[in-house]
Amino acid sequence: MDSQSFLRSIGVQEHEPRTSPFDTGYGVSTLAEHLEQSSHLMASIKLSMACWLVADQKATKRKLDLAREYGVTAVAGGSLFEISAVTGVLDAYLELCADVGFGRIECGEGFTGTDLDAVRTVQAVRSHGLACQYELGGKHSGPLTNQELDSWLKHALDWLEAGAEQVVVEARESARGVGLFDDQGGLNGALADRIAEIVGFSKAVFEAPTKYSQFALLNHFGPEVRLSNVRLEELLRVEIYRKGLHSDAFGEPRLTPSPPSEK
Repeated sequence: MDSQSFLRSIGVQEHEPRTSPFDTGYGVSTLAEHLEQSSHLMASIKLSMACWLVADQKATKRKLDLAREYGVTAVAGGSLFEISAVTGVLDAYLELCADVGFGRIECGEGFTGTDLDAVRTVQAVRSHGLACQYELGGKHSGPLTNQELDSWLKHALDWLEAGAEQVVVEARESARGVGLFDDQGGLNGALADRIAEIVGFSKAVFEAPTKYSQFALLNHFGPEVRLSNVRLEELLRVEIYRKGLHSDAFGEPRLTPSPPSEK
């Protein structure tokens, strides 16, 4: 018996990859090992912040080549997009992303105050052979309020209508005092539900950079939720929790496996 057959025998459901890990500056060999081990669990992989830009470009290209070889879409994080837009070099940035081998870029307005036209920006992204996703939420403005979320959702819907593939909900690296998380790291489930309902559950991706945020979102939404900003070394832990194979997940009604004989 192979491992997949065993998982089916205990009631673990198969589904398409729904976790997008991020690379915060790992070495090429480290990324290669994680792709070999876990690429079948990756919806995409994000090279986060500006680390890839200041690293040796040959190493960055090798990472993106590896991702492509394993069939995983590589995404450029959104900070450089914002900086490029506000400094007037967005077209050069898009050209660079295409040249080094990204498949998608993250677009956002989370810390520079840019207010770009979504249609024109998505057209510019596509003209370089790239796709895009839109990041919802401010990086430094604290947890989202209902009023702030209304404004962000309007922007997000504009970007989706213009052709963005997903909406990613900001949580930075801490999932504390930002986005859906309060200063103690508690999840605002009501706001999360509003985003999923208005954006569409299949289009909404929730950043979950910490163990607590990962488990909280999986408990709240169940195994179908899309997560991002998961560190590479935490991907397998997230997936065993998603499948109800973690001791803390086994008792969660949405996550507990149900063997075929019990259905």
